[in-house]
Amino acid sequence: MSDTKRLNFFERYLSLWVGACIVAGVILGKLFPEAVGALSKLEVSHVNLPIAVLIWLMIYPMMVKIDFSAVRKVGDKPKGLFITLFVNWIVKPFSMAFLGWLFFKHVFIGLLGAQLANEYMAGVIILAAAPCTAMVFVWSYLTDGDPAYTLVQVAINDLVMLALFAPIIMLLLGVSDIVVPKDVLFMSVFLYIVIPLAAGYFTRRYLLSAKGEKWFNESFLAPLKPVTIIALLATLVIIFAFQGEVILGNWFNIVLIAVPITIQVYFNASLAYGLAKWLKVPHAIAAPGALIGASNFFELAVAVTISLFGLQSGATLATVVGVLVEVPVMLSVCDFCNSTRHWFGPESRVAGPKTTHNQVKGV
Repeated sequence: MSDTKRLNFFERYLSLWVGACIVAGVILGKLFPEAVGALSKLEVSHVNLPIAVLIWLMIYPMMVKIDFSAVRKVGDKPKGLFITLFVNWIVKPFSMAFLGWLFFKHVFIGLLGAQLANEYMAGVIILAAAPCTAMVFVWSYLTDGDPAYTLVQVAINDLVMLALFAPIIMLLLGVSDIVVPKDVLFMSVFLYIVIPLAAGYFTRRYLLSAKGEKWFNESFLAPLKPVTIIALLATLVIIFAFQGEVILGNWFNIVLIAVPITIQVYFNASLAYGLAKWLKVPHAIAAPGALIGASNFFELAVAVTISLFGLQSGATLATVVGVLVEVPVMLSVCDFCNSTRHWFGPESRVAGPKTTHNQVKGV
Protein backbone atom coordinates (compact mmCIF):
# COMPACT_ATOMS: atom_id res chain seq x y z
CA MET A 1 0.00 0.00 0.00
CA SER A 2 1.44 3.32 -1.02
CA ASP A 3 2.17 5.90 1.65
CA THR A 4 1.50 8.76 -0.78
CA LYS A 5 -1.41 10.76 0.49
CA ARG A 6 -4.33 11.21 -1.86
CA LEU A 7 -7.29 13.48 -2.34
CA ASN A 8 -10.48 11.76 -3.40
CA PHE A 9 -11.82 12.13 -6.93
CA PHE A 10 -13.96 15.22 -6.28
CA GLU A 11 -11.48 16.99 -4.00
CA ARG A 12 -8.52 16.40 -6.31
CA TYR A 13 -10.10 18.22 -9.24
CA LEU A 14 -12.38 20.66 -7.41
CA SER A 15 -11.08 23.70 -9.31
CA LEU A 16 -11.69 21.89 -12.61
CA TRP A 17 -15.25 21.00 -11.55
CA VAL A 18 -15.91 24.58 -10.50
CA GLY A 19 -14.73 25.79 -13.91
CA ALA A 20 -16.93 23.20 -15.64
CA CYS A 21 -19.93 24.30 -13.56
CA ILE A 22 -19.36 27.91 -14.59
CA VAL A 23 -19.40 26.88 -18.25
CA ALA A 24 -22.40 24.56 -17.78
CA GLY A 25 -24.37 27.20 -15.90
CA VAL A 26 -23.74 29.88 -18.53
CA ILE A 27 -24.73 27.49 -21.34
CA LEU A 28 -27.93 26.43 -19.54
CA GLY A 29 -28.83 30.07 -18.94
CA LYS A 30 -28.44 30.83 -22.65
CA LEU A 31 -30.22 27.69 -23.93
CA PHE A 32 -33.10 27.54 -21.45
CA PRO A 33 -33.82 31.11 -20.30
CA GLU A 34 -37.49 30.43 -19.46
CA ALA A 35 -36.73 27.40 -17.27
CA VAL A 36 -33.94 29.27 -15.49
CA GLY A 37 -36.26 32.23 -14.96
CA ALA A 38 -38.94 29.98 -13.46
CA LEU A 39 -36.36 28.42 -11.14
CA SER A 40 -35.25 31.84 -9.94
CA LYS A 41 -38.84 32.70 -8.95
CA LEU A 42 -39.18 29.78 -6.51
CA GLU A 43 -38.69 31.98 -3.46
CA VAL A 44 -40.04 32.32 0.06
CA SER A 45 -39.13 35.51 1.98
CA HIS A 46 -36.38 36.32 -0.57
CA VAL A 47 -34.84 32.84 -0.14
CA ASN A 48 -34.55 30.79 -3.33
CA LEU A 49 -35.81 27.32 -2.39
CA PRO A 50 -33.63 25.19 -4.71
CA ILE A 51 -30.54 27.07 -3.55
CA ALA A 52 -31.58 26.79 0.11
CA VAL A 53 -31.91 23.00 -0.17
CA LEU A 54 -28.54 22.68 -1.87
CA ILE A 55 -26.84 24.89 0.73
CA TRP A 56 -28.21 22.72 3.51
CA LEU A 57 -26.83 19.68 1.71
CA MET A 58 -23.46 21.44 1.60
CA ILE A 59 -23.29 22.46 5.23
CA TYR A 60 -25.00 19.65 7.17
CA PRO A 61 -22.43 16.91 6.36
CA MET A 62 -19.68 19.19 7.70
CA MET A 63 -21.51 19.91 10.92
CA VAL A 64 -22.33 16.28 11.64
CA LYS A 65 -18.62 15.39 11.49
CA ILE A 66 -17.68 17.72 14.33
CA ASP A 67 -17.14 16.13 17.73
CA PHE A 68 -17.56 19.06 20.09
CA SER A 69 -16.37 16.96 23.03
CA ALA A 70 -12.89 17.58 21.58
CA VAL A 71 -13.17 21.16 22.80
CA ARG A 72 -12.39 19.91 26.31
CA LYS A 73 -8.89 18.90 25.18
CA VAL A 74 -7.89 22.36 24.00
CA GLY A 75 -6.10 23.25 27.24
CA ASP A 76 -3.41 20.64 26.61
CA LYS A 77 -1.73 22.61 23.80
CA PRO A 78 -3.17 26.13 23.73
CA LYS A 79 -0.58 27.96 21.60
CA GLY A 80 -1.68 26.48 18.29
CA LEU A 81 -5.29 27.35 18.98
CA PHE A 82 -4.45 30.91 20.03
CA ILE A 83 -2.57 31.42 16.76
CA THR A 84 -5.53 30.12 14.75
CA LEU A 85 -8.03 32.33 16.58
CA PHE A 86 -5.77 35.38 16.28
CA VAL A 87 -5.29 34.97 12.52
CA ASN A 88 -8.91 34.01 11.78
CA TRP A 89 -10.70 36.62 13.86
CA ILE A 90 -8.28 39.49 14.52
CA VAL A 91 -6.27 39.60 11.29
CA LYS A 92 -8.11 37.86 8.46
CA PRO A 93 -11.39 39.82 8.10
CA PHE A 94 -9.65 43.18 8.50
CA SER A 95 -6.77 42.39 6.15
CA MET A 96 -9.28 41.22 3.53
CA ALA A 97 -11.26 44.42 3.98
CA PHE A 98 -8.04 46.39 3.42
CA LEU A 99 -7.09 44.37 0.32
CA GLY A 100 -10.62 44.70 -1.06
CA TRP A 101 -10.52 48.46 -0.48
CA LEU A 102 -7.05 48.72 -2.05
CA PHE A 103 -7.75 46.70 -5.20
CA PHE A 104 -11.44 47.23 -5.89
CA LYS A 105 -11.76 50.87 -4.86
CA HIS A 106 -8.36 52.06 -6.06
CA VAL A 107 -6.23 49.79 -8.27
CA PHE A 108 -9.15 48.33 -10.29
CA ILE A 109 -11.72 51.11 -9.88
CA GLY A 110 -11.29 52.28 -13.46
CA LEU A 111 -12.09 48.79 -14.74
CA LEU A 112 -14.98 48.05 -12.38
CA GLY A 113 -16.81 51.23 -11.48
CA ALA A 114 -18.08 52.15 -8.03
CA GLN A 115 -21.08 49.79 -7.84
CA LEU A 116 -19.22 46.62 -8.78
CA ALA A 117 -16.31 47.62 -6.57
CA ASN A 118 -18.69 47.79 -3.58
CA GLU A 119 -20.32 44.47 -4.44
CA TYR A 120 -17.03 42.64 -4.88
CA MET A 121 -15.70 44.13 -1.68
CA ALA A 122 -18.77 42.91 0.21
CA GLY A 123 -18.28 39.41 -1.20
CA VAL A 124 -14.62 39.08 -0.23
CA ILE A 125 -15.29 40.46 3.27
CA ILE A 126 -18.03 37.87 3.85
CA LEU A 127 -15.71 35.18 2.47
CA ALA A 128 -12.92 36.17 4.88
CA ALA A 129 -15.30 36.30 7.86
CA ALA A 130 -16.16 32.61 7.38
CA PRO A 131 -12.94 30.74 8.23
CA CYS A 132 -12.12 27.06 7.75
CA THR A 133 -14.20 24.28 6.19
CA ALA A 134 -14.35 20.53 6.11
CA MET A 135 -11.59 20.72 3.50
CA VAL A 136 -9.25 21.66 6.36
CA PHE A 137 -9.24 18.00 7.36
CA VAL A 138 -7.97 17.16 3.87
CA TRP A 139 -5.21 19.77 4.08
CA SER A 140 -4.29 18.53 7.58
CA TYR A 141 -4.05 14.97 6.29
CA LEU A 142 -1.81 16.00 3.40
CA THR A 143 0.64 17.73 5.77
CA ASP A 144 0.66 14.95 8.41
CA GLY A 145 -1.22 17.18 10.82
CA ASP A 146 -2.45 16.05 14.20
CA PRO A 147 -6.06 15.03 13.36
CA ALA A 148 -7.37 15.39 16.93
CA TYR A 149 -5.93 18.89 17.29
CA THR A 150 -7.24 19.88 13.87
CA LEU A 151 -10.68 18.76 15.03
CA VAL A 152 -10.37 20.99 18.11
CA GLN A 153 -9.32 23.98 15.98
CA VAL A 154 -12.26 23.51 13.61
CA ALA A 155 -14.75 22.95 16.44
CA ILE A 156 -13.64 26.06 18.34
CA ASN A 157 -13.76 28.14 15.17
CA ASP A 158 -17.31 27.02 14.46
CA LEU A 159 -18.36 28.00 17.97
CA VAL A 160 -16.66 31.41 17.66
CA MET A 161 -18.31 31.86 14.28
CA LEU A 162 -21.72 31.67 15.94
CA ALA A 163 -20.91 34.77 17.98
CA LEU A 164 -18.64 36.82 15.71
CA PHE A 165 -19.61 36.15 12.09
CA ALA A 166 -22.57 38.55 11.89
CA PRO A 167 -21.07 41.38 14.01
CA ILE A 168 -17.79 41.40 12.04
CA ILE A 169 -19.62 41.54 8.71
CA MET A 170 -21.85 44.34 9.94
CA LEU A 171 -18.85 46.28 11.23
CA LEU A 172 -16.69 45.92 8.13
CA LEU A 173 -19.46 46.44 5.59
CA GLY A 174 -20.65 49.43 7.59
CA VAL A 175 -17.18 50.94 7.50
CA SER A 176 -17.16 50.30 3.75
CA ASP A 177 -20.46 52.19 3.38
CA ILE A 178 -22.25 49.05 2.15
CA VAL A 179 -25.80 48.80 3.47
CA VAL A 180 -26.60 45.40 4.99
CA PRO A 181 -30.13 44.52 6.14
CA LYS A 182 -29.45 43.31 9.70
CA ASP A 183 -32.49 41.06 9.87
CA VAL A 184 -31.47 39.22 6.69
CA LEU A 185 -27.92 38.76 7.95
CA PHE A 186 -28.97 37.36 11.30
CA MET A 187 -31.54 35.14 9.61
CA SER A 188 -28.77 33.84 7.32
CA VAL A 189 -26.59 33.01 10.33
CA PHE A 190 -29.54 31.26 11.97
CA LEU A 191 -30.46 29.31 8.83
CA TYR A 192 -26.98 28.39 7.66
CA ILE A 193 -25.00 28.04 10.92
CA VAL A 194 -27.26 27.58 13.94
CA ILE A 195 -29.80 25.17 12.45
CA PRO A 196 -27.33 22.90 10.59
CA LEU A 197 -24.98 22.95 13.59
CA ALA A 198 -27.79 21.89 15.92
CA ALA A 199 -29.01 19.29 13.42
CA GLY A 200 -25.50 17.89 13.04
CA TYR A 201 -24.92 17.80 16.80
CA PHE A 202 -28.14 15.98 17.65
CA THR A 203 -27.84 13.60 14.68
CA ARG A 204 -24.32 12.66 15.72
CA ARG A 205 -25.26 12.27 19.35
CA TYR A 206 -28.30 10.07 18.59
CA LEU A 207 -26.64 7.83 16.00
CA LEU A 208 -23.50 7.24 18.07
CA SER A 209 -25.67 6.24 21.00
CA ALA A 210 -28.08 4.09 18.97
CA LYS A 211 -25.77 2.54 16.37
CA GLY A 212 -22.22 2.90 17.66
CA GLU A 213 -19.13 4.63 16.28
CA LYS A 214 -18.28 2.00 13.65
CA TRP A 215 -21.73 2.14 12.06
CA PHE A 216 -21.79 5.94 12.28
CA ASN A 217 -18.45 6.31 10.48
CA GLU A 218 -18.90 3.59 7.87
CA SER A 219 -22.64 3.57 7.15
CA PHE A 220 -23.60 7.20 7.78
CA LEU A 221 -20.60 9.50 7.34
CA ALA A 222 -18.96 7.65 4.44
CA PRO A 223 -21.99 7.95 2.08
CA LEU A 224 -22.30 11.64 3.03
CA LYS A 225 -18.73 12.44 1.99
CA PRO A 226 -19.40 13.44 -1.63
CA VAL A 227 -22.71 15.17 -0.86
CA THR A 228 -21.13 18.51 0.12
CA ILE A 229 -19.08 18.80 -3.07
CA ILE A 230 -21.92 17.62 -5.33
CA ALA A 231 -24.32 20.11 -3.73
CA LEU A 232 -21.73 22.87 -4.07
CA LEU A 233 -21.25 22.14 -7.75
CA ALA A 234 -25.01 22.02 -8.36
CA THR A 235 -25.36 25.37 -6.59
CA LEU A 236 -22.69 26.87 -8.83
CA VAL A 237 -24.48 25.61 -11.96
CA ILE A 238 -27.65 27.38 -10.83
CA ILE A 239 -25.83 30.56 -9.79
CA PHE A 240 -24.04 30.82 -13.11
CA ALA A 241 -27.18 29.99 -15.05
CA PHE A 242 -28.68 33.09 -13.41
CA GLN A 243 -25.48 35.10 -13.96
CA GLY A 244 -24.71 33.95 -17.51
CA GLU A 245 -25.04 37.34 -19.17
CA VAL A 246 -23.00 39.01 -16.44
CA ILE A 247 -20.20 36.44 -16.78
CA LEU A 248 -20.06 36.63 -20.57
CA GLY A 249 -19.86 40.39 -20.41
CA ASN A 250 -17.42 40.59 -17.49
CA TRP A 251 -15.26 37.46 -17.57
CA PHE A 252 -12.13 39.55 -16.91
CA ASN A 253 -13.63 40.57 -13.57
CA ILE A 254 -13.17 37.03 -12.29
CA VAL A 255 -9.43 37.46 -12.74
CA LEU A 256 -9.54 40.80 -10.93
CA ILE A 257 -11.49 39.33 -8.00
CA ALA A 258 -8.99 36.48 -7.70
CA VAL A 259 -6.06 38.86 -7.10
CA PRO A 260 -6.85 40.08 -3.55
CA ILE A 261 -8.27 36.67 -2.56
CA THR A 262 -5.04 34.92 -3.57
CA ILE A 263 -2.87 37.49 -1.78
CA GLN A 264 -5.05 37.09 1.30
CA VAL A 265 -4.64 33.30 1.37
CA TYR A 266 -0.85 33.43 1.18
CA PHE A 267 -0.62 36.27 3.68
CA ASN A 268 -2.69 34.50 6.34
CA ALA A 269 -1.00 31.14 5.81
CA SER A 270 2.44 32.73 6.10
CA LEU A 271 1.48 34.67 9.22
CA ALA A 272 0.05 31.64 11.02
CA TYR A 273 2.97 29.40 10.00
CA GLY A 274 5.56 32.01 10.99
CA LEU A 275 3.94 32.59 14.38
CA ALA A 276 3.88 28.84 14.99
CA LYS A 277 7.57 28.54 14.24
CA TRP A 278 8.36 31.52 16.45
CA LEU A 279 6.34 30.08 19.33
CA LYS A 280 7.87 26.61 18.82
CA VAL A 281 4.59 24.90 18.00
CA PRO A 282 5.08 21.35 16.59
CA HIS A 283 4.84 21.00 12.84
CA ALA A 284 1.85 18.63 13.15
CA ILE A 285 -0.08 21.55 14.67
CA ALA A 286 1.63 24.42 12.82
CA ALA A 287 0.86 23.16 9.30
CA PRO A 288 -2.89 22.64 9.82
CA GLY A 289 -2.97 25.98 11.66
CA ALA A 290 -1.53 27.73 8.60
CA LEU A 291 -4.06 26.00 6.38
CA ILE A 292 -7.01 26.80 8.64
CA GLY A 293 -5.92 30.44 8.69
CA ALA A 294 -5.91 30.52 4.89
CA SER A 295 -8.99 28.42 4.13
CA ASN A 296 -12.58 29.68 3.94
CA PHE A 297 -16.02 28.28 4.73
CA PHE A 298 -17.01 29.24 1.20
CA GLU A 299 -20.29 27.30 1.35
CA LEU A 300 -21.50 29.60 4.12
CA ALA A 301 -20.16 32.69 2.36
CA VAL A 302 -22.05 31.80 -0.84
CA ALA A 303 -25.23 31.22 1.17
CA VAL A 304 -25.01 34.53 3.00
CA THR A 305 -24.25 36.63 -0.07
CA ILE A 306 -27.19 35.05 -1.89
CA SER A 307 -29.47 35.92 1.05
CA LEU A 308 -28.13 39.47 1.41
CA PHE A 309 -27.52 40.58 -2.15
CA GLY A 310 -29.18 38.02 -4.45
CA LEU A 311 -28.05 35.33 -6.84
CA GLN A 312 -27.03 37.73 -9.58
CA SER A 313 -25.00 40.09 -7.40
CA GLY A 314 -21.30 40.83 -7.69
CA ALA A 315 -20.93 39.85 -4.03
CA THR A 316 -22.12 36.30 -4.80
CA LEU A 317 -19.78 36.15 -7.78
CA ALA A 318 -16.86 37.17 -5.53
CA THR A 319 -17.52 34.32 -3.09
CA VAL A 320 -17.74 31.85 -5.97
CA VAL A 321 -14.35 33.02 -7.21
CA GLY A 322 -13.13 32.13 -3.71
CA VAL A 323 -14.15 28.53 -4.42
CA LEU A 324 -12.30 28.59 -7.74
CA VAL A 325 -9.09 29.87 -6.12
CA GLU A 326 -9.20 27.71 -2.98
CA VAL A 327 -7.96 24.28 -4.08
CA PRO A 328 -4.89 25.09 -6.26
CA VAL A 329 -3.70 27.76 -3.82
CA MET A 330 -4.19 25.53 -0.76
CA LEU A 331 -2.31 22.68 -2.44
CA SER A 332 0.64 25.02 -2.94
CA VAL A 333 0.49 25.91 0.78
CA CYS A 334 0.54 22.17 1.58
CA ASP A 335 3.63 21.84 -0.61
CA PHE A 336 5.37 24.64 1.27
CA CYS A 337 4.52 23.23 4.70
CA ASN A 338 5.82 19.80 3.72
CA SER A 339 9.03 21.15 2.21
CA THR A 340 9.79 23.21 5.34
CA ARG A 341 9.04 20.48 7.89
CA HIS A 342 12.71 20.52 8.96
CA TRP A 343 12.26 24.08 10.29
CA PHE A 344 10.45 22.62 13.28
CA GLY A 345 13.16 20.28 14.53
CA PRO A 346 14.41 16.73 13.99
CA GLU A 347 11.23 15.10 15.28
CA SER A 348 9.22 16.73 12.49
CA ARG A 349 11.35 15.05 9.80
CA VAL A 350 10.02 11.64 10.71
CA ALA A 351 6.44 12.71 11.38
CA GLY A 352 5.24 11.01 8.21
CA PRO A 353 5.70 10.83 4.44
CA LYS A 354 5.85 14.10 2.61
CA THR A 355 3.32 14.82 -0.07
CA THR A 356 4.15 17.12 -2.95
CA HIS A 357 1.85 18.93 -5.31
CA ASN A 358 3.14 16.76 -8.14
CA GLN A 359 2.26 13.60 -6.21
CA VAL A 360 -1.24 14.88 -5.63
CA LYS A 361 -1.68 15.89 -9.26
CA GLY A 362 -0.33 12.58 -10.46
CA VAL A 363 -2.75 10.43 -8.45
